Amino acid sequence: MTEPDVASSDATNIECRIERDGDHYVINGTKWWSSGAGDPRCALYIVMGKTNPEAGRHEQQSMVLVPADTAGITVKRHLSVFGYDDAPHGHMEIELRNVRVPVENILLGEGRGFEIAQGRLGPGRIHHCMRSIGAAERALELMCQRAIARTAFGKTLAQQTVTQERIAEARCSIEQARLLTLKAAYMMDTVGNKVAKAEIAMIKIVAPSMALKVIDWAMQVYGGMGISQDTPLAYMWAGQRTLRFADGPDEVHRNSLAKLELARHMKLPTGGVDMPITRGS
Repeated sequence: MTEPDVASSDATNIECRIERDGDHYVINGTKWWSSGAGDPRCALYIVMGKTNPEAGRHEQQSMVLVPADTAGITVKRHLSVFGYDDAPHGHMEIELRNVRVPVENILLGEGRGFEIAQGRLGPGRIHHCMRSIGAAERALELMCQRAIARTAFGKTLAQQTVTQERIAEARCSIEQARLLTLKAAYMMDTVGNKVAKAEIAMIKIVAPSMALKVIDWAMQVYGGMGISQDTPLAYMWAGQRTLRFADGPDEVHRNSLAKLELARHMKLPTGGVDMPITRGS
C-alpha cells in the first residue's frame, strides 16, 4: 500500500495505477516499506493501486497479485528502521514500470482493494498490540532484574524511590493495555470488526505508547548498556516506535476515535436545540 510521494495513512491517496489492457493489467507506480520483499523466498507481491479514479472514494482501489520476477519490477533499495535492517525480511522501495499481469490476478474484483485492506487491518492491529504488551512485559522483567542487581549511591536501584514508582506504574500500564486489548479482541469475535472499530483504535493508540514508556524506563535503569546491543531494549524500542506509524499513525486513530465519540453525543435536529436540564430549570 505505502508510497513515498503521498500520505499513505489515507489509502485513497494511492497514486499507483492498475489499468486494464485487454487480458492484462498494466501497473505503474512506486511503493516503499514493502515488508518481506527483501527475503529471497519472496516470490509474490500483493500490489494495491487505482483501477478507476472516477469511482467512489473507497471503490477506486484494487489489489492484484504480481510475481516478483515479472518484467518491469525494480527493487530500488532497502530501508532500515533506526539503523536495523531486519534482514532477511527487509523493507524495500520497489518501482513498477509497465508491469503486466493477467486479469485473473485481481483479488476479489476491481474496486475492492480498500475493502480487503480494512478486513486485514483490524486483526493486524490486535496482533501488533499483543506484541507491544509482550515487549513491555519483557522490558519490565529486565528492569526489575537490573534494579535488584545494580547498586548506586550505597543502595540498590530497587531501593531507590524513583525506580519503585516506575516499576509500579509500568505494571499498572501493562495491565490496563492488556485488558483493553482483550476487550477489543472479544468484541471482534462477538460483534465484528466494524462494531469494534473504536476499541481497535484505542488499543492501537494505547499499546505502543505504553510499551515505549516501559522500555524507556528500563533503559534508564540499565544506563549506557540499555541503549547498546548488550540488551534487547534498543531494538524493542525501535520496533515499538515504528508501530506508531504502522497500520495507521496515532493521529489517524485519534481522529477516528474522536469522531466516533462525538457521534455518540450528537442528535438529529428536531427543530430546536437540545439543551441540558440544569438544577432550577
